Amino acid sequence: MFKIFIIEDDRGLVMLLQDYLHKFGYETQAVHDFEAVRMEFEQFAPHLVLLDVNLPKFDGYYWCRQIRGLSTCPILFISAREGKMDQVMALENGADDYITKPFDYEIALAKIKSHLRRAYGSYAGGGTERSLTVAGLMLDVERLVLSRGSAKIDLSHTEAKILDELMQKAGTVVTRDRLLEKIWDDQAFVDDNTLNVYVTRVRKKLSALDIADGLQTVRGQGYRLCENWGEA
Repeated sequence: MFKIFIIEDDRGLVMLLQDYLHKFGYETQAVHDFEAVRMEFEQFAPHLVLLDVNLPKFDGYYWCRQIRGLSTCPILFISAREGKMDQVMALENGADDYITKPFDYEIALAKIKSHLRRAYGSYAGGGTERSLTVAGLMLDVERLVLSRGSAKIDLSHTEAKILDELMQKAGTVVTRDRLLEKIWDDQAFVDDNTLNVYVTRVRKKLSALDIADGLQTVRGQGYRLCENWGEA
């Protein structure tokens, strides 16, 4: 049974979400103490988090960063704040998706199922060890680690999926549609800017490994991972 942790201060919405998710067999827990979100997260050990932006004490961006320091589980923001920058900030702080209120429960459920499949189900690697190496850059697909020499950096599930596709096709162009298809089950639910944010995050991870120009944008087509680090 998958466990979903709900960090939301609207108790009415929490009850509605819990009732809906219970119908589909999910175990849920809502945060009790908004000063102890991290501790409650660790105690419950959820597979996925639903997180609001506007919260007592600290905002959702803060708690997203705190959770990312503990886990790579999918984090989905659910917020009435629908501006582009709110969504960009959520993704840049480690979230995997952003749902605006009011939302359709069926769409929210579809996103939850999609992220759970990506993280733990049929698209998660089936429990087998798998890694890719391109010009000294190694991606450990199952452990969500990117390394080059002795330097290592942790990835989110979505960042790993993007790099998986790019490294498999290193030197060739991977279209935006292909990356969306690789990462999300239903592209209709994805804001086009979301992919831009994730590509920016992947570039930052590469830069942290001294690969500043390895991911090229091919205008009107997509992206290409260049194997000649420093020469592209």
